[in-house]
Amino acid sequence: MPLVERRDDEGVVTLTLNRPDVLNALSPSLFVELRAHIDGLVDETETVGCVVLTGAGRSFSAGNDLKAIQAGERAPSQHFQAETLDAIATLPQPVIAAVRGHCYTGALELVLACDLLIASDTARFADTHGRWGMSPTWGMSQRLPCRVGPLVAKDLMLTGREVRGEEAEKIGLANRCVPDSELETAVADLAGTIAANSWFTLRTDKRLVNEAMNRSLRDGIAYERETSPGAGPDMMERLQAFGRGRA
Repeated sequence: MPLVERRDDEGVVTLTLNRPDVLNALSPSLFVELRAHIDGLVDETETVGCVVLTGAGRSFSAGNDLKAIQAGERAPSQHFQAETLDAIATLPQPVIAAVRGHCYTGALELVLACDLLIASDTARFADTHGRWGMSPTWGMSQRLPCRVGPLVAKDLMLTGREVRGEEAEKIGLANRCVPDSELETAVADLAGTIAANSWFTLRTDKRLVNEAMNRSLRDGIAYERETSPGAGPDMMERLQAFGRGRA
C-alpha cells in the first residue's frame, strides 16, 4: 500500500498522506514517496493545474514519526525533508493544504510550504518543538512568521499551544475554516476555481509572489516588471470565449 496516494481529476491532483493508523506520522519513507510525486509534478505543467495535499482518516498528520526516528529509520540525506518542503513551495502549480484533525510540528511546517490552506473545524495546529527539546530545521522559523506575522508566530512557537480551525482562519494561518463534513467539497470547489483559470497565469503569479517575498518592495516591483512574461498563450482564446459568451 502506498504511503502517499495520488488521484487525478480534471487537472487537479490530490496527494493523500496514507498512514491513517498512525495519524499519518511523517516517516522518512513517507517523505521519499512524497518527494517522488512532487518531483514528477514539476514536469506536468501541461496536464496539472492545481495540487491538493491532504491526509487519510481523521487527521492530516500528527507530525514527525518519533518512533521511526527511534528505530533508526533515516532519510536519504541530511536535509531531505526540508528540501522536500522547499520543492512543494517552489512547485509551479498552486498547492492547497486540506487539514482536518492533528497538524502538529513537522506537519505544520509541511502545510506552511503550501500556497493555500482550508481547515476543518476539527483541525488542531501546534508547534511542539519545545515540548521535546527540539528546534526547527524544516522552515518553521521563517515560513510561520511570513504567514501570521512575527508576534503571533512567537506566541505559537514559544508556548506550543494548540490552535483550532476557527482561530487558524482568524490569525491568517488558514484561508478559511469550514465544517468537517464540508471540507472535501470546499477544497474541490477552490481547486476547481483555480484550475479554471489560465495555468500560465497561475504559474506566473505563484513565481512572482514567492520571489517578491525575498526582496524589498522596490526590488520586488522591479523583478515583476523585468521578468513577468506578459500575455499567455491562451489569452486570445479566453478573450474570444468571453466575447462569445456575451454575444
